[in-house]
Amino acid sequence: MNDHAHQLDFQATASLYKWPSLNNARREDRVPYTVVSGTLDQCIRDFMDKPEKTRHLYEIRTKSQPPLVPDVLSPEHVLELSRLREFL
Repeated sequence: MNDHAHQLDFQATASLYKWPSLNNARREDRVPYTVVSGTLDQCIRDFMDKPEKTRHLYEIRTKSQPPLVPDVLSPEHVLELSRLREFL
């Protein structure tokens, strides 16, 4: 995994999106809206600053970087990348 970790581009363009919610649940009948546009690193940091109980309402969209970074990062993906970033 370290070989791939060194190839990750945390400066890649990315956007943090938030899903509209009702009672802290995603409204699947709505579309997410942009909260932050910047780098993958910035979006990960902004995501991690959100309260843990609301993180499921967010996702990050960026250019895919196989095999570790899909084009849409779920909260679980973001948490793993945040941990990985600490080791780099």
